[in-house]
Amino acid sequence: MSDFLTQFGEDLKKNVPGFIAVSVAEISTGMAYYSQSVLADFDPELASAFNLEVVKAKMNAIKALNLQGQVIDNIMITLTSQIHIVDVSDNQDYFIYLAVDSTKANLGMTKSILNKYKKEIAAKL
Repeated sequence: MSDFLTQFGEDLKKNVPGFIAVSVAEISTGMAYYSQSVLADFDPELASAFNLEVVKAKMNAIKALNLQGQVIDNIMITLTSQIHIVDVSDNQDYFIYLAVDSTKANLGMTKSILNKYKKEIAAKL
């Protein structure tokens, strides 16, 4: 598992323009299985912990609104100079938290890479 996640992190760092940080966490426990940042003062595990609350709140909203059959694909938060993407696995058990520099990011490429890995994460974790 760790080899897969290490390769995943290196692939994102190398192929996602504007890469800042990534973390993979379990939704039920909040446990981070992998994290990496290119900025010393950016803690992706802490960011994942806060974004877990966002994911849980949205899951509760879907249930409260009786949106049967609807699940979270991703949540995108645009800040002044960063984009934060929370990409939820198809089985809704894990999420990838990714932060990128908005001036360098290519969202199409980034989403394509995340979609590839989120399927593998659900299968391998």
